Amino acid sequence: MKDLARLRTPIKESIELALNQQIQMEMTSSSKYLAMAGWCDRNGLDYSAGFFYKQSEEERTHGMKLFHYLCDQGATAYSPEIPAVSQEFDSLRSVFEAALEQEIAVTDSINRIIGICRRENDYATEELLKWYVKEQMEEEYIARRCLDLFDQIPADQLFYLDKKVSSVTYDGNVFDA
Repeated sequence: MKDLARLRTPIKESIELALNQQIQMEMTSSSKYLAMAGWCDRNGLDYSAGFFYKQSEEERTHGMKLFHYLCDQGATAYSPEIPAVSQEFDSLRSVFEAALEQEIAVTDSINRIIGICRRENDYATEELLKWYVKEQMEEEYIARRCLDLFDQIPADQLFYLDKKVSSVTYDGNVFDA
């Protein structure tokens, strides 16, 4: 039966596994961002909280996009187990540093899956993942710019810094010409 099921999907087992791992990573990212939002909320940092609530929802959407793709291709998408995430941070800066580290890890994972797609000649999945490559460029850019604010705004102006976070955007994509 497993062989027959495999005939119904163009997705190779190695890619199915990698995409399910990516779904877990995206959902874990969503959970981490939710914890960051909660920390910011508890500390009166409303703009940063809003930023991270939005990030949490985006990561969930990214995971669901992959989940639906696997289902649409006749592959098996698994509802991932989400490990416990830290709810406490030392400072707002440490929250944003953790966010950037998370985004870099997601970028590395997407790039790894593209490598698997190329080895397996899975052009459809690679095409889907191009969207994630562009998305990760935006995510890392924004996280880095937010961290740059910590070097530009004095530490005693935490609430001004909090407000400035909400204005950080990625206004261009180098692929769009």
